[in-house]
Amino acid sequence: MDKSINWELYRSFLGVYNEGSLSAAARACGGTQPTLGRHIAALEKALNVTLFIHAPQGLIPTAAADALQPFAASIASTVAALERAAAGQQEMSQGVVRVAASEIIALEVLPPMLALLRQNHPGLTVELVVSNQLQDLLQHEADIAVRMVEPEQNPLVMRSVGNVLLGMYATRDYLKHHGVPQTLQDLDQHSVIGFDTANAFIRGVAKAYPLLSRESFAFRTNSDPAQLALIRAGAGIGFCQLGIAQRSPELIRLLPEQFCLSLPTWVTMHEDLRDNPLCRIVFDALVSGLLQYVEAAAD
Repeated sequence: MDKSINWELYRSFLGVYNEGSLSAAARACGGTQPTLGRHIAALEKALNVTLFIHAPQGLIPTAAADALQPFAASIASTVAALERAAAGQQEMSQGVVRVAASEIIALEVLPPMLALLRQNHPGLTVELVVSNQLQDLLQHEADIAVRMVEPEQNPLVMRSVGNVLLGMYATRDYLKHHGVPQTLQDLDQHSVIGFDTANAFIRGVAKAYPLLSRESFAFRTNSDPAQLALIRAGAGIGFCQLGIAQRSPELIRLLPEQFCLSLPTWVTMHEDLRDNPLCRIVFDALVSGLLQYVEAAAD
C-alpha cells in the first residue's frame, strides 16, 4: 500500500461516496468527471482495494469504502478547520494601527521594525504619529506609543524595554580640524550642538551638566533629527543615541566616562486594546525590536 496518498484522492472519494456518481460528485466538488475517475482509480490502486461497484443506478460503495468513509470524513473536517484557522489568522492581521513616537525614534529607530511588520503582515496599515509631544492614549490619539518617560496614566498596558543610552559625538573630520576634547570643560573651545527650547528632561540634563546650557551651544534647534543632521554634517559636537551613532562609522564617541545619559523607554497601549489581536501583534513586535535595539547598543 502506498503510504503517501494525496489528500485530493480522499476528497474525490468522499464526493463520489456522498453523491453516488462521478458526474454528481464533479458538480459538488467543482472538478471534472474524468479527474474524479482518475482519482478513484489511483486511490484503489494505492490501497489495493475496490471502493465502488458500477451499477445502473450509479456507483455502489463496497465494504472497503464503507470502512474508509469515517476516516476520510475526519480528514476533511480537519482540513476545513485548518483552512478556517488560516483565514482567521489572515483576517486578524488586517487593519489599521496608529503608533506614536518621538521624532528621532520614529525616523531613525522604528522604520526597520515597521518594514518587517508589513512584510510579515501585508494586511497591516500603520499610521505613524511623529511628535515629541506625548499622545494621549486614553483619548485614543494613538493606539500604541513609544515613550521615553514613564507613563503615569493607570489604565495602560506598559512594557519597559530598558534604557536607551545617549552619548556625545562628532565626525572624524570635525575632530581632525578642531581637536579632541579631553574634558567637559574643553567643550568651551568647540562648536556644541544642542537644544533651543528646554523641556523637563532637558532641564534635568542642564542641572546635571551645568556646562551644557543653552547659552553655550553654537547651534540650537528644537528638532532632534536636525541636531543629528548637524552632527553628521561635521558642524560640531552633539548628543546622539548610541544605537543610532553605531550605524555611522564616521561618528566618534567623546568623553564616555564623563558624559552618558540613560533614557528609560516603554512601549504602551490602552488596556482596552489588550485583547485586540492586531494591536497585540504590533505591540509585541515593537517590544521585541526595541529590546534588540537597546541590547545591541549596550554591547
